[in-house]
Amino acid sequence: MKRSIILGCVLLSVVYCSGCSWNMEIPLPGAHQIDQYKNLISGKSVAIVANQTSVVGRTHLVDTLLSIGINVNLIFAPEHGFRDLADAGETIGDGKDSQTGVRITSLYGGHLKPTPDDLKGIDVVMFDIQDVGVRFYTYISTLHYVLEACAENNVECIVLDRPNPNGFYFDGNIADTVYRSFVGMDPVPIVHGMTVGEYAGMLNGEDWLKNGVKCRLTVIKCNDYTHKTLYELPVKPSPNLPNQNSIYLYPSTCFFEGTNISLGRGTSFPFQVYGSPKLPDTGFSFTPESVPGAKNPPLLGEKCYGVDLRNAIADKIVPSPKVNLEWVIKAYNSYPEKENFFTPYFDVLASGPALREQIQKGMSAEEIRATWKDGLEKFGKIRQKYLLYQ
Repeated sequence: MKRSIILGCVLLSVVYCSGCSWNMEIPLPGAHQIDQYKNLISGKSVAIVANQTSVVGRTHLVDTLLSIGINVNLIFAPEHGFRDLADAGETIGDGKDSQTGVRITSLYGGHLKPTPDDLKGIDVVMFDIQDVGVRFYTYISTLHYVLEACAENNVECIVLDRPNPNGFYFDGNIADTVYRSFVGMDPVPIVHGMTVGEYAGMLNGEDWLKNGVKCRLTVIKCNDYTHKTLYELPVKPSPNLPNQNSIYLYPSTCFFEGTNISLGRGTSFPFQVYGSPKLPDTGFSFTPESVPGAKNPPLLGEKCYGVDLRNAIADKIVPSPKVNLEWVIKAYNSYPEKENFFTPYFDVLASGPALREQIQKGMSAEEIRATWKDGLEKFGKIRQKYLLYQ
């Protein structure tokens, strides 16, 4: 069941699970609590880490703050850009915001971390980006670098918290930081079950920032959010997560990014299907095309046979409190050229070779999940220390 309520000029939605004890309140993100942070930034030189999800009602946070006299001097843009959505991995350049003239510095590509020059003259950095609660979604990696840079340059950081649509569970292998990458910065599971504000507290409190530096951190909490809230995002967080179905499936289907299987990039339903010309024809097919957000998708123009998960919510496959490995295992077992199934990027997504090797050895999903148990128990104790919500 789904209920929508209009609050002022913003449409917020919560998806409910029939028969489940999910929270029934409508969460209000931290950015909306202007009275809680206006005095913290008034009269100061402000930089904002933001993108198209950084809205207060239907108005962008940058526009909102400028309208009340806040001195916004710099915008940091993450992967996919600031106001306009770019493809995954697409180069994001520096420039100026066409609507306000504020300078934009990209934190993607060759410039992942703010430099001392970037922060020169900045008193406070505000971070307001909608995350989806998954290790390889790069906004938390940007958060890591921003906190680190603020700590090193004695700049305060304010995180405007937002609900996590996958915040009702945590699951997956713990990232091995020996294999650290921009899609696996910290020793957390695939799904960490934390808001950005909680995650920031953990980065600071667990000495995970470089050399154990500590950031002067303030988190503006969400109202009426708990970790049982199934929150439906009012703005899509990136080009290829177009709806709630894709967001719930993403922790599991994203592993196809590290294979020669298409996960639907180049269609209107990315991360909600998977297939390949080399998989058996079971009655479902799709053909990736060049589209905005996926200009050159894998298997472009090739008819792919596979599995349709577009009705996963209706079919009660999701939301589910665990990562589903069955799909990637089934695809591997059905792929005729097993030596060509995985690409090197799979080990990057999995933060090491262990998961790939387990699949290649023929381990079942439950056997693999059993190897995660100890790591998840340890992470759960760490996570508990930093939770801001029930």
